[in-house]
Amino acid sequence: MAELRYNPLLKDWTMVASSRQNRPHMPKDYCPFCPGSGKVPDHYDVHVYHNDFPVLSPEPPTPDAVGGGIYETREAYGACEVILYSPGHHDTIPDLSRNHMNKLVDLWSQTYESLLQDAKHEYVMIFENRGEEVGVTMPHPHGQIYAYPFIPLKVKTELASCKEHYERHHRNLFDDIIQEEKRFGERIVAETAHFLAFIPFFTDYPFGVYVVSKAKKTSLTQFTEQEKYELGYLLQDVVGGMDLLYDRVFPYMMTMHGKPNNEEESYDDFYRFHVEFYPPLRAPDKIKYNASSETGGWAAANPTAVEENARVLRQCIERYRNERGEEK
Repeated sequence: MAELRYNPLLKDWTMVASSRQNRPHMPKDYCPFCPGSGKVPDHYDVHVYHNDFPVLSPEPPTPDAVGGGIYETREAYGACEVILYSPGHHDTIPDLSRNHMNKLVDLWSQTYESLLQDAKHEYVMIFENRGEEVGVTMPHPHGQIYAYPFIPLKVKTELASCKEHYERHHRNLFDDIIQEEKRFGERIVAETAHFLAFIPFFTDYPFGVYVVSKAKKTSLTQFTEQEKYELGYLLQDVVGGMDLLYDRVFPYMMTMHGKPNNEEESYDDFYRFHVEFYPPLRAPDKIKYNASSETGGWAAANPTAVEENARVLRQCIERYRNERGEEK
C-alpha cells in the first residue's frame, strides 16, 4: 500500500506506505552504501541512490478503495532520493574535508534543481535524520531529498505567517528575526558573511539551531558558489560543535526550507531559505520526548534555557574549529 490520505481537520495529506515496515536493520558486517557492496559504484565521493522503500514514487500504485465521502485519497506521486555523503562508513558531515563538503552541497543543489523540473512536484525538501534516537536504520552517513505533490503543512504555515507579516509591516519576517537575534546576540552560535546560525528565541528543542540566509534568497539554487561554500562549512561547524556537546555523535533531524515549486508567485520579498535542526537530546542520557500536550495540541515546550544552550554550543563550535585546524 502506498497512497496519500487527506486529513480534513488539518487540510493536510498523510503519506501511507506500509511497505516501509519491512525496512531492514543492516547486519554489522554488510552495508549497501559502502563501495564493493554491488549496490553503489566502487568509487564515488558523493552519490544519489534511489530509495529502496520510497513513500513517494514517479509511478505510484492506484490507491486502495478505502476512501469515500470526506475521506479523499490520491496517488503517492513524487520522488525519494538518498544522498550518500561519502564512501566512508563513519564519515559524517563534520568529518568531510571542506572540498568534499562542497561536492555534497553541489549534489544537493543539482538533485534539488532536477526534481523541480517536474511541475507535479509542488515542494522539494532536503533533509537528514542522524542517529538511532530519531529512527535511523542505516548508519552509513546519508541524507534524503523528497519531492512532494503538496506543500507540507509546516512549510505552508511558515509561508502564510511570512506573507501576513510582509503585508502588514512591509518587511521580511526573517530580516526582523535576524535583526533581533543580532541585537540581543546571546543566541547566535556562528556567523559568516552570508548566513547566521542561532538557536531561536522561540525554539522548542534545546539545541534547535536555525541557519538563515542574510540575502534575499529563497532557494538553494539561487546561491552563488561562495554562498554555497559558506553554507557547507557553516553546517560542518554547527554539527561539529553539536558532537562536542556530549562527546558523541549528536542525533538530530535537519531540514532545508525553501520556496515551493510555483513560478506563478514570487516568494523572495517575504520568505527566506533557511535550515532547521531538531536534536532530541536534552542531556547526555536524556531525550526530549513530545508528550500529549505537544503532540496532541502542538503546544510546544522547551525544558531548557535557550540562551545557556547557545552559549555552550557556541563554545563547542569554537573548539571544533580549533581542533579541526587547517583545511583537510
